[in-house]
Amino acid sequence: MSFPPICTPGSAPAQPSVAPGLWRSASAFQVSLGVVGFMLAADNTTFWLRGLEIFGASPRLALFGAAVFALTLGLTTLLAAGPLRKPVLVALLLIAATASWFTDRLGITIDRDMIQNAMTTTVTEGRHLVTRGFLLHLLLFGLLPAALVWRMPVRRLPRWQALSRWVAAPVLCLALGAGLLAINFKDFSAVLRERKELVAAWQPAAPLGAAVRYARLVLRTREVTAAPLGLDAHKGPRLAAAEKPVLTVLVVGETVRAQNWGLNGYARDTTPELRARGVVNFPQVESCGTATAVSMPCMFSVLPRSDYSQEKGLATENLLDVLSHAGVAVEWHDNNTGDKDIAARVTSARVPADPAACGEGECTDAVFLDLLKRKIAGIDRDTVLVLHQIGSHGPAYHLRYPRAFERFQPACHSAEFSDCTDEEIRNAYDNTVAFTDHVLAGMIDMLAAQQRVIPALVYVSDHGESLGENGLYLHGAPWFMAPDTQTRVPMAMWLSDAFRRTMQLDEACLRAAAEAPASHDNLFHTLLGLMDVDTRVRDAGLDRVSACHHPAA
Repeated sequence: MSFPPICTPGSAPAQPSVAPGLWRSASAFQVSLGVVGFMLAADNTTFWLRGLEIFGASPRLALFGAAVFALTLGLTTLLAAGPLRKPVLVALLLIAATASWFTDRLGITIDRDMIQNAMTTTVTEGRHLVTRGFLLHLLLFGLLPAALVWRMPVRRLPRWQALSRWVAAPVLCLALGAGLLAINFKDFSAVLRERKELVAAWQPAAPLGAAVRYARLVLRTREVTAAPLGLDAHKGPRLAAAEKPVLTVLVVGETVRAQNWGLNGYARDTTPELRARGVVNFPQVESCGTATAVSMPCMFSVLPRSDYSQEKGLATENLLDVLSHAGVAVEWHDNNTGDKDIAARVTSARVPADPAACGEGECTDAVFLDLLKRKIAGIDRDTVLVLHQIGSHGPAYHLRYPRAFERFQPACHSAEFSDCTDEEIRNAYDNTVAFTDHVLAGMIDMLAAQQRVIPALVYVSDHGESLGENGLYLHGAPWFMAPDTQTRVPMAMWLSDAFRRTMQLDEACLRAAAEAPASHDNLFHTLLGLMDVDTRVRDAGLDRVSACHHPAA
């Protein structure tokens, strides 16, 4: 006596027929079984390596792997049914192949925030991720298997028989998966709760779940209206008494990490020009996130990182709105992927191309120098200019600085990291940091030389970057597993003599305050304090400037 295998919804009463040509027909379940087996074997290297690290080469790993196989098969058979069968299986193969490239080769986790980054990026930025290696990987592990599945004939069953098997197969497989986990539930539940990086590498379940969560986020926030914030904001006595318009330039850096910032003690002096200009450096600053789409809106929000979410952020006005309520002119100028709705209620524009800064294919941040010169000439009121840089955004680091500015050599000149050594990648990255230093110094010199406004400049990066440490590259790791290379960022402040006199700021006090640990949570309150904007929403405990005011002589 024989029994059908577990999870098999049965077989057709007739013997399998041989299809014309090279193909032999298969049941719908057999096709799904083959696809799931291929994806778990070919697209889950990181998942299995993390499982081996957690469980070791033990029966627990085999039991956990069997449960994952059954659950993946159950979900696949549930989704891949009827006329949707082949389109769904093809889509799963392509998703798993794409995600596995970024997860296995670059250490990137495809979560909701990463999906959001992908959806809000630009073609110019995104195309650098479509490398030769990626296309070959997609061909071998996605397109060719998908073509095979698409051409494979599938045996047709009577409607009711097919329906009953479609219901039975996922139910049995999901029940089997749950049962296998229940055998060692205490152990497995602890792992799933405490080692979230394991499930985050499960292909294609992880990216599919992330896409669903992102879609839910979009639906929840599509009609959110920002509630007013800081309507009581007004100019303090120092700002109101200023003899000339006060201008603060807030430069939002991109992907610069604190570890490679020369002013923080990095072995290479990547910031010699800022050092020469005596900026106030903040050596211990933590970012609000590990990707622009999360970190940048958070740093402009009144909410601390611990309480921030995109829904909450969109539901209330931000720093730029509060400055506007105080009668300060606010403008946002972008050389990156946009303002992420931060500047929705103020003037915003993409910085126009400048042949001197855009001659090598993409515009470097030198494009801001001509813009700043033109803006200074027309300022007639207290103003905050926000300049959003392209900074050190990878993987094409070599495009972020002019070739003539290549200080650290040999540098990687490819977006395909496998073409370069880790040292070449680090050299190219350090060149981007040194060029940011050069651009910021150029802005400071321009501000210091003019006589129209009372100037200050604040620089802070949005998040850091991994350069191959522990197999991780780029950024965007979930906060719970992000290394400090992605969460520690540089911050610096330059105040002109006129600004310090007008705002009655003690420089020694500022330098001492800068040594204390800080984070993006401080930016909202510190910039209001720097501009001498009074409002109930400014938290003096988070404002790193106001405690350094001294009475006028």
